[in-house]
Amino acid sequence: MPRLAAFPKAFMQALCKDGSMTVSQWIALAAPLEVAGLEWYAGFLEMADRGQWQRFRDEVEASGKVIPMMCCSPDFTHPDVAFRAQEMAKQRHWIDMTEALGGSYCRVLSGQRRPELSLDEGVGLAADCIQACLPYAADRGITLILENHYKDDFWEYPEFAQKMEVFCQLVEAVEHPNFGVNYDPSNAFLAGEDPLELLRRVSHRVVTMHASDRYLAEGSLEDLRREEGGALGYAARLRHGEVGQGLNDYDAIFGELKRQGFDGWISIEDGVEGMAQLARSAAFLQAKIAQHWGPRAS
Repeated sequence: MPRLAAFPKAFMQALCKDGSMTVSQWIALAAPLEVAGLEWYAGFLEMADRGQWQRFRDEVEASGKVIPMMCCSPDFTHPDVAFRAQEMAKQRHWIDMTEALGGSYCRVLSGQRRPELSLDEGVGLAADCIQACLPYAADRGITLILENHYKDDFWEYPEFAQKMEVFCQLVEAVEHPNFGVNYDPSNAFLAGEDPLELLRRVSHRVVTMHASDRYLAEGSLEDLRREEGGALGYAARLRHGEVGQGLNDYDAIFGELKRQGFDGWISIEDGVEGMAQLARSAAFLQAKIAQHWGPRAS
């Protein structure tokens, strides 16, 4: 039976840049949510102090939740070998962080889609870096999860493996029992592709999921794709919406995941309009999980 977690999408600037929200404040804010876990982000400002890790784990667990997943953004497609070595060191640090927090899943990405990279070069660099990190993760009981990503909040260029064909090629290049896919249906729309087609191609490798819905505040997806190449962070016209109110077909998504025997974590990425919106998304997803997997045993 899948379980829900929540991610502080609305508070990334406050938690990661200006410090106007503390991690403890986020934990307290999320405590009433009807979810079993909180997905963590490696870039929370206070996570720079390793001495705080156990305290945050204790606070989350005292609220009746756990930390199942770590969201981080390694950049493995940089052409400089020294830069990639630094990124792999960061990934090992984030694996340590995941273990200390009691988590089982730590995200990896391909890296930024730098204009000078060819397809084979980018896939090769990313696959080599992920494979180099996998023994370290496996020794600590951590599974590395590759997301079909759009763009890290703080990157200049979009994800190298944003497009379906590139993502699937990278997934196929990495075979390891401690490696799987973190599926985000909304990100496929941003690539101009069908999220259900992508899911059917990788559903046997999906071990976690981001539940989100997206809409454009103005213009079209074609407008977004034309402007995305050099914008820092997310494109201005892009918006996260309430889960169940956007373009995603959650009956079809959950039907395919159930067919594959999926029973992993589903982390909610919304709430940009407030905690009430996040609570509504959680309620929608709980109902859909019960519909497709049956009611949770008490």
